[in-house]
Amino acid sequence: MELSLAANTVAKRKFEVDDLFRFDFILEAQLSPDSQKVIYTKMRIDEIRDKEFKNLWLIDLENDSTTQVTFGDYADFSPVWSPDGRSVAFLSDRGGKTQIYRLEIGSGEISQIASLEQGCSGPLILSPDGEKLAFQATTAQPTDLSKPYRITRMIYRRDGAGLVDNLIKQIYLLDLETGRIQQMTQAPCNYLATAWSQDSKQILLLTNLAPDAINIDAWIQVLDIEKGLKTILTNDWGRIDNAVFLHDGRIAFIGTPAGHLAGTKNDLWVINSDGTGIECRTRSFEYFIEGRFHYDCPVPWDAFPPPILTSDDGSEAVVCVQQGGEGHLYRVTLRGEEKLEKIADGQRFNIPFNRAAQKLLFGYATLVDPTQLSLLDLSTGEEQQLTHLNKSLIEGIELPEVKNIHFKSSDGAEIEGWLMIPPGTPPFPTLLHIPGGPHAAYGPQFSFDFLTLAGAGYAVIFINHRGSTGYGNAFANATHTSWGNLDYQDLMAGVDHAIELGIADSQRLGCCGVSGGGNLTCWLIGHTDRFKAAVPENAVTSFASFYGTSDIGAKFARSEMGGKPHEAPEVYARCSPITYAHRCKTPTLLVVGESDHRCLPEQSEQFYTVLKANGCVAEMLRFPGGSHGAGVDGTLAMRRMHNEALLDWFNRYLK
Repeated sequence: MELSLAANTVAKRKFEVDDLFRFDFILEAQLSPDSQKVIYTKMRIDEIRDKEFKNLWLIDLENDSTTQVTFGDYADFSPVWSPDGRSVAFLSDRGGKTQIYRLEIGSGEISQIASLEQGCSGPLILSPDGEKLAFQATTAQPTDLSKPYRITRMIYRRDGAGLVDNLIKQIYLLDLETGRIQQMTQAPCNYLATAWSQDSKQILLLTNLAPDAINIDAWIQVLDIEKGLKTILTNDWGRIDNAVFLHDGRIAFIGTPAGHLAGTKNDLWVINSDGTGIECRTRSFEYFIEGRFHYDCPVPWDAFPPPILTSDDGSEAVVCVQQGGEGHLYRVTLRGEEKLEKIADGQRFNIPFNRAAQKLLFGYATLVDPTQLSLLDLSTGEEQQLTHLNKSLIEGIELPEVKNIHFKSSDGAEIEGWLMIPPGTPPFPTLLHIPGGPHAAYGPQFSFDFLTLAGAGYAVIFINHRGSTGYGNAFANATHTSWGNLDYQDLMAGVDHAIELGIADSQRLGCCGVSGGGNLTCWLIGHTDRFKAAVPENAVTSFASFYGTSDIGAKFARSEMGGKPHEAPEVYARCSPITYAHRCKTPTLLVVGESDHRCLPEQSEQFYTVLKANGCVAEMLRFPGGSHGAGVDGTLAMRRMHNEALLDWFNRYLK
């Protein structure tokens, strides 16, 4: 199957690094209760001031019009409709700290309706009766990191956020009639409100980061406005990613029971409100409910799990499903016979936002289009595209051809990947871009890296190797206690396939990747000299030290390596690229976020030292204050430098 994304090439230019700052993005959207209007958050980038700004836009479906409804250099976000559709509550930093505001749709008038000294945060969740708004806010005084401080938590820091004690959030209620704000939770845990009960008396919470927790998986709790908290399901059950009330009083949630390996698929479950009667509604379905995708742009669609959108009678729900590298939307029955119906697919990533009556609002991204909105009529299956962001920008760029490829690995397993092919005459200098995780996947999702490299004349190979989600449990769990084995064979088979197709130049190969992709980049150059340059970013190179330093190390490493370091020392050593680093001859640029708490700088520093000590050409690019995803969601300067560094390094050694 081939997909040519190039159309008329007259007067078009190549994709370039500066295009990082020329796109607008849709971050979130909500359909009005009468399904006649859509409010969405659009983000724009001001490269000169090194800032991103967010404003609200309104689509009137009856009049077929789109208008901007909040203005200024602010962050306006998390919009939620009133039941009568006449106003929208939203969060904004227009007064300094982020507080809650109301926008009157008819007049455009904006008023502040809630204020806390420490500021408010979302998501905003409105009660069905329209009387109360649930939201989050921190309560702890930030730790002064310039002075000595004491740590007592097992998990005491989180990548991109810092100390857990500083970031845990409580649930607050705003009475919209009186303006009274009430703190509803007290324990030193992190609470996330996901839904109200139909009678507006209870709020469903996902609770994690308890003081004595040894993992970050959430509990399901119910906050009764009058009676307080009640626990429905703890993380002893397993991983719980999202939950929502059903109209019949039950709870639907997405998760994986304990005892399964890390790459095991999520399922959709229902449970009674007293914690009994748990039932899997997707048991026979082999694909991953929700999905875990990689894309390289500042859209936080992966920051929170896609919502579970239930019907009014609670008989079915719409969820995101990962099939290979694509994110499809399915309707799943919640009572009686198990039944799943695909309602939106295509070579794209679809994420549901909300539904009203028989209309479903969702967003999607493709390899060359970061964000658009569509409206699906659930009764007819008819889809209507609502936005055309960045149309003129995309039309002015000479886009690469994309080829979806399937090939056999060393053991005969079928592997899926993609080739992004630049304009020109092959064979091309070619870069293997390796996904992180490993329990995630590439696919037709937007990536600045891919487009920038293709614009510079490189073919880009991206492959969902063993360990990737979306291809069944056996595929995703094949790397358990065996990192660097079948995943390595899959990647090299993909490179050979690209050479056989006449696309890749066998003498001009490079490799790169972030996190787990950085790990495999380091692994490759310790096991083969076929690559002429490599750029591992925020890599895992030593599982023994990763276990004790990463914010997820104690759980993740134990799961992946089959035990703690003292229980499986041979596995830890065998699966760590640092073990083989002394053999590397490939010129290597290590990219490091200095505030990365997921794969700490010491991981790259160890590898760098071994390379230098053994005569390998090596350099290190460091991002002060950069977290694990600095090249994607760090400052604009970091994002620019990240892509410029990729081009510079590969141009040195491949061109």
